[in-house]
Amino acid sequence: MNNLIYILNIKDLANFAKKTLRILRLIAFLLISTATFAQQPISLEKAIELAKTNNIDLKIADKEIEKQTVLKKAAFQPDALQVQYQGGQFNSVDYDHNVSIQQFFPLGNITKANRQLQEELAKLAEKRKALSSYEIEKAVTLAYYQYLYGVSIQKLNSELNAIYTKFLKNAELRFKTGESGNIEVISAKAKVKEIETQKVQLEYDLAIYQKQLQFFIQTDANIVPDQNTALQYSLIENQENTKAETVMTDFYQQQILVYQKEAGTFKALRTPKVGLGYFAQTINTESLFQGFTAGLQIPLFGGVNTTKAKAAEISISQSQMALDKNKMILNLQKEELQNNFKKQQQNLAYFQNEGLHYANQIIDTAQKSYANGDMSYWSYISFLNQAIDIKKQFAEATHSYNQSAIELQFPTIKNF
Repeated sequence: MNNLIYILNIKDLANFAKKTLRILRLIAFLLISTATFAQQPISLEKAIELAKTNNIDLKIADKEIEKQTVLKKAAFQPDALQVQYQGGQFNSVDYDHNVSIQQFFPLGNITKANRQLQEELAKLAEKRKALSSYEIEKAVTLAYYQYLYGVSIQKLNSELNAIYTKFLKNAELRFKTGESGNIEVISAKAKVKEIETQKVQLEYDLAIYQKQLQFFIQTDANIVPDQNTALQYSLIENQENTKAETVMTDFYQQQILVYQKEAGTFKALRTPKVGLGYFAQTINTESLFQGFTAGLQIPLFGGVNTTKAKAAEISISQSQMALDKNKMILNLQKEELQNNFKKQQQNLAYFQNEGLHYANQIIDTAQKSYANGDMSYWSYISFLNQAIDIKKQFAEATHSYNQSAIELQFPTIKNF
């Protein structure tokens, strides 16, 4: 009686899995159909290139560079033209008129200092763009290999489906010949339905990974990674952190140059300005009397610009300290990432050299033994689950290796 209840429960489970599978397939079809329509396989290099072309943040950075370049034309900054009219009895009892025009021009190196400051600001905008470009390249690479990981899990699911489908056929044959009970057939059917349900869920995951990649590339095209790409990420040896150190150091050094030029600009503002003018007036209502004027604007109270120059010099020290701090953080991060990478590398090497070979041997041997009647159902299931677990661990090990390798190739730059 207990056996009958157990068989009925397994049948109910199989029927429930079958109905659930149909619903999931329908939903998945609606979700995935848009993602799979006209998919365009692209290489990682092409994906990064597209991202750098399409990314809105980089386009904004280009506009900032353009803005700072345009502002170079504002380096020469004369005062506003002064036009003055005077009317009244300033010469005699007669009502006279006076019109004067005066223009002051900066002396010294103020124009040169302004131009140099704008040039450095334009370069700083370029360095900031390089930082954004670095982060985008890292994000695209992570998303690209996340999708490939999803593909590898799909392939493993298909492999498991083939294994259990074969197992189901053997179980049905053994049941027909009376070598085993119906429990083996029902269990095998339930497992096949479970794998098919997982297939639908994996299609959901893959659609999500595709959208993540599409988000970073910022395109409407349904692009997907080229599945011919090797699943294992190729780390460029002896170049870890080189790019991160370069873009970070370049940014801070450029920031220091900006503050240096800014201090020079404030110092230049302490120089006098020369003014030239022209006037025309009437005297006793008789016209036209005219002449020229010349003068100087001397900043007697130049302490404000001196203070601003000192503040800019303090900013230079702050930027240098920030650079030193981030170099230290980057070096510590490098050591941590290297240790994690070596751990993942060693773990992956085991599965590549031994683990995966053992899994295939276990599956082949178990299938032959079970088909020949040399192995019990429960022993076969136990060995099969062991081999499948090894294959799953191999896929996870590859994924963990890729994540650690990419992080080592593109360490996070702090404070940006």
